[in-house]
Amino acid sequence: MALGDAILACLTERPMTGYELAKTFDNSIGFFWKADHQQIYRELTKLRGRGHIQGREVVQSGKPNKLVYTLTPEGRAALRHWAARPSVPASIKDDLLVRLYALDSVDVEPLRTDLMARLEHHRDRFARYERLLNKRFPDGTAPPADVGKLLGLRIGLAHERAVAEWCEEAIEALSALSVGAERTNVVPLDDGSRENRENNG
Repeated sequence: MALGDAILACLTERPMTGYELAKTFDNSIGFFWKADHQQIYRELTKLRGRGHIQGREVVQSGKPNKLVYTLTPEGRAALRHWAARPSVPASIKDDLLVRLYALDSVDVEPLRTDLMARLEHHRDRFARYERLLNKRFPDGTAPPADVGKLLGLRIGLAHERAVAEWCEEAIEALSALSVGAERTNVVPLDDGSRENRENNG
């Protein structure tokens, strides 16, 4: 998959400015396909050159005009062609896992610290998915046009839960290896997320 394909997919939702596309990446597709704002703007120029999108200037009072992008028929055809091809399973490249592989030859304490940071990262993302699901699909169902978005959020939630639980397991295992180290009592994800919901409710 290329960034251009992800942008075309975003524009099936509605016409957007470059800024709106970048925000959409931050809050949805960016969970699965990372791109910074400058990459998105560069790709928009390429897509216009290919005739896959067109830009319409919208005049604004008191602020600069904005360029709103829409899919062209050629862009929709390109998206359908790309979507019909087989997907490629994601591969894992994680330096933390390589360090754990060599656990008997490296210092344990920095790895424990790293795992604690990872745990917080994945708990935060789990909470973010949970908020999005509750906001966009409060009853757990979606209209036909949004079923794919619901499924994407669900796999995101399941992934973050699984990785957070693995981090909890790994921290406990490394704590047991650390002679004289203070025992780390990790609160399980369910308890932590329940506490957050009660505090925020």
